Amino acid sequence: MARIKYYYDTETCKYERIKVSRWDVFLNSLGFLAVSLIMGIGLLMAYNAYFDSPKEAALKKENEELKLYYDLMNNELEDLKDMIAVLEDRDDDVYRIIMEAEPIPSSVRNSGFGGTDRYKNLLEKNLMQEDLILSSMKKIELMKKQMYIQTKSYDEIIDLANKKSLMLASLPAIQPVSNKELKRLSSGFGRRIDPVYKIWKNHTGVDFSAERGTPIYATGDGTIVKVKTNIGGYGKEIEIDHGFGYVTKYAHMQDFNVRVGQKVKRGDCIGFVGSTGKSTAPHLHYEVIKNGVKVNPVYYFFQDITEEEYEKLLELSSIENQSLG
Repeated sequence: MARIKYYYDTETCKYERIKVSRWDVFLNSLGFLAVSLIMGIGLLMAYNAYFDSPKEAALKKENEELKLYYDLMNNELEDLKDMIAVLEDRDDDVYRIIMEAEPIPSSVRNSGFGGTDRYKNLLEKNLMQEDLILSSMKKIELMKKQMYIQTKSYDEIIDLANKKSLMLASLPAIQPVSNKELKRLSSGFGRRIDPVYKIWKNHTGVDFSAERGTPIYATGDGTIVKVKTNIGGYGKEIEIDHGFGYVTKYAHMQDFNVRVGQKVKRGDCIGFVGSTGKSTAPHLHYEVIKNGVKVNPVYYFFQDITEEEYEKLLELSSIENQSLG
């Protein structure tokens, strides 16, 4: 039952019944609805401002986790970048210097891949974290290129090391006859008295006096390119091509122990001491030829002697005496 309301009329001094029209009811209802709607919107805005929906809360949690993982991944990328930098520095400052190779320019190591076309597919997706993703992708691409360049550099270093080992084995680095007491070096390189003509001439090698039949050794790895017998001059001689511009000559021999084309190792017996050709006594005339120029063989006698013995050989070879042939 509807509640009846009255009001006090001051003119009639009576309580009069309040008559409510349908319009009044409509307006009152409309006002109530408007106020309720405004309050509802306000409460909803306040709720949204201070409280997240379950979906929003899940998305925010997911974004926070992704940000955490991105920071961890970015730290890992920075660590990898530092490791690559250490490898590059060691490569340029140690390995390439040892192998006498030019360092790789930083402009080559750090050059980019060019433009954003490489990431066109990503850009077309309009990703929310586009800047973070692109930054990470560029770092990864740069490190991939740096690692590729570094692996190619190591390939080059390995090749140089192999060649270096071959070159070191090929150098004429020992004396061609056994000379432990350093008494067999009888005449050195340079101006010497010719044993036949008795005039000063340029002696293009060193002479080792030794008994006939004394073994003669290859002073470095190489290939026999000459086995020849002359009536005069060098008499019986052998030449070994060691590669890398080095050739050695062994002259006035008595017998050969090798043939042309044969591969020899340092220390192999290639023949025996004699006194053939223009020779005045049994001995070995030994020469080192570098890039077509005859050089002092004593400078290469460093593998089978001490520093003191080397100094002694230099002293003996500097004496301007008479050569043996």
